[in-house]
Amino acid sequence: MNSGSMRRDAVLLIGAIALSYAIGLALDPWFLLPALNALPAWWIMTRRLRAGDLRGAVKLMLIFPLAMAIFGTLSLALWPTTDGLSPRVFNGPEYRAEMFHWIRFGGGTEGNWRLFLPLHVTHLVVFVLLSLVSGSLASIIGGAVLVNYMNAYVASIHRAGAPLWATVFFGWQPYAICRVAAFCILGVVLAGPVLSRVFRYPPQPWKNLRPFVLIAALLILADWTVKAAIAPTWGRVLNSAIPVNLPPALPEDPTQHHGHH
Repeated sequence: MNSGSMRRDAVLLIGAIALSYAIGLALDPWFLLPALNALPAWWIMTRRLRAGDLRGAVKLMLIFPLAMAIFGTLSLALWPTTDGLSPRVFNGPEYRAEMFHWIRFGGGTEGNWRLFLPLHVTHLVVFVLLSLVSGSLASIIGGAVLVNYMNAYVASIHRAGAPLWATVFFGWQPYAICRVAAFCILGVVLAGPVLSRVFRYPPQPWKNLRPFVLIAALLILADWTVKAAIAPTWGRVLNSAIPVNLPPALPEDPTQHHGHH
């Protein structure tokens, strides 16, 4: 496929993501939103792989979460709700409460590698298995769920009164960006075994896949190491930028009930 078709696919994907939020946030049930996010990306990725364009499929799948982050965060920041979160976002309130607790008081899963590393490894294993058995359809939908509740958290930073610079530069942590990019690349690579059989096209040889697997592995390693190194500092920067009044869904620090500071 030529560069013109690549641009058309990119515009089509970005437009579909923008439309998916307009529809998915307005309608029930909650799983409609991640399905509308993911299905256009999966369809365009599949077209690229059927045409033998592995590199193009990877590029488009990296555009996918970027478009979700832009349109999803803007939509959730502006969507009219009583508590600042749409009920269409699965795990949104729980994730926001956990992250704001980390920002205010430190600790928790986000700032402790002994707690977050087993969780990240579990997510990676589940993602790989779902990709292999579903041609990455199930894993991309699952990834859309994850990105949406991360978008909801970033939107909540803005709703909590943080200045725009803090929301833009500190809402999406660099290690989270590494993780999402790695999963998108792996989703393309791992879709091949099923899709090549279903759609009857020649699978990519290992020599073509190997560089992308290596990049994904390095991104995952960067996620784990950078998060362990900077997550506590990252939380303190956000804490200094967000006003004292916390969102209603945020629990108080349990240690305060025992007189500790």
